[in-house]
Amino acid sequence: MWPEDMPQPGTRQFTQWFSQQDPEVQKILLERAVEVDAAVARAGSEFGVLEREIAVGGQLLKLQGLGGVYDEIFLPLHGAHQAQNAAVALATAEAFLGASANTRQLDPEVVREGFAGATSPGRLERVRTAPTMLLDAAHNPHGMTATVKALTEEFPFNRLVVVLATLADKDVTGMLELLEPITEAVVCTRNTSPRAMPAERLGDLAAEVFGEERIRVEPFLPDAIETAVAIAESDVEGGYAGVGILITGSVITVADARALLVR
Repeated sequence: MWPEDMPQPGTRQFTQWFSQQDPEVQKILLERAVEVDAAVARAGSEFGVLEREIAVGGQLLKLQGLGGVYDEIFLPLHGAHQAQNAAVALATAEAFLGASANTRQLDPEVVREGFAGATSPGRLERVRTAPTMLLDAAHNPHGMTATVKALTEEFPFNRLVVVLATLADKDVTGMLELLEPITEAVVCTRNTSPRAMPAERLGDLAAEVFGEERIRVEPFLPDAIETAVAIAESDVEGGYAGVGILITGSVITVADARALLVR
């Protein structure tokens, strides 16, 4: 049952909120909102990220919510996309609790405490240091674009080795092309999904983008991780600063890696 004291779907009080969209998608959403007589809250208009500063272990945000401005919010997640996600989450909580421009905002300390405890396993998740090892579940060019942008902005890697395992039906070449400018070497492997692309086939596609000299193929993920570590450690006379390993390509890949690396 829908709570009696909450705004009801199908009434003008019910708010539909969504993140920034392509114009064509936004047009469809707005048309649907009109059909159901819903009020609309849009990222970049009624709510959004006002300020974003990279911080140790995450980022410091100033968010515009439906009920007011919330500052000094520490979000222990990486990437501008996570800041946008935080703004959507805040607006969602406000709308659910009935906050708006005409009402009192949520308790800022409660909001700060909530975001400070946020986790997102498998999204630029650090699972090892010396060298830094990150897990990220990007599995298409759109997701990889956000990952590469966050890596470039927030991680000062001079050398990055990627362990890649994807599903066979994904745009692998599109992801590889995004990774190429920031990656020294790729270790191609496969995950445990029955839909996984064979490591050899993935290696062939990677060689077309990176060249064969920058590609290694390991049929099993544990071996691929060991190979990536060996590559990363091959020239660390100055220490591990600036050296990183990224395990990515699929949610299944990250799940398999977490089972191996996260205790």
